[in-house]
Amino acid sequence: MDQHSNDIVDYYTQHYREDQRLTGRPQARLEWIRTMQLLRDLLPGPGARVLDIGGGTGEYARALVAAGYQVRLVDLVPHHVTQAANGHPPVEARVADARALPDADDDYDAVLLLGPLYHLVHRPDRLQALREAIRVTRPGGLVVAAVISRFAGPLDFAATGRLDERLLDEARALLSDGVNDPQIGFTHAYFHRAEEITDECRAAGLTDVVVHGVEGPAWTAAEAAANGPAQDTVFAAAVDLARLYSSEPALISSSAHLLAAGRVPVR
Repeated sequence: MDQHSNDIVDYYTQHYREDQRLTGRPQARLEWIRTMQLLRDLLPGPGARVLDIGGGTGEYARALVAAGYQVRLVDLVPHHVTQAANGHPPVEARVADARALPDADDDYDAVLLLGPLYHLVHRPDRLQALREAIRVTRPGGLVVAAVISRFAGPLDFAATGRLDERLLDEARALLSDGVNDPQIGFTHAYFHRAEEITDECRAAGLTDVVVHGVEGPAWTAAEAAANGPAQDTVFAAAVDLARLYSSEPALISSSAHLLAAGRVPVR
């Protein structure tokens, strides 16, 4: 592995509890609810074979297994793979790099990339991961890829009262290069514009690409309302608006995460 990959493994092994991420703050709960809604809308029916690339500790994979899908998970972080394999229900899981999958050609009906792309800071690496996903997906099958919006961090900092001068300077820098500074928080990451992930999916070979905003335009309102008297009402409204405006071009980039779905060409 390269140094960036080693740093990412260290971050998720020593410093961050991925298995607890989707049950905490409003943004994370919105991400879980809306990603599951989108997967139910997009994936073929239960029984389909699904590869979850960069599937972390297996939260999405377990939900899909429980819904009747045949799921295999791969992740760069050995600790994640162990947690996924030992969860309930257990998930078939192994360590692998999204850029060099161990799976055979045309082996899956659908492939998920819900984590790797925003940890690959260089475009050629992201294209390689997408091409690997395409390679292992049957012709006509679906590839679904998540990225972090270019504007997620600054919007989050503003909604939670943390946008100081230093973070405002970082927001200005992100406008031009999209590369996260690990010293500010998180780890090595690249933050996308909606048109970028569309272009990358098409450049890798996908067709019929549609990009969805995951958390919707009101996720920052849900964060600002957290622990207040209106938190439940605002959260419910944020879920409704996220679904209503899921693929509205003028609003998708206001989401913290973007979800791109495309088809593998029939060869």
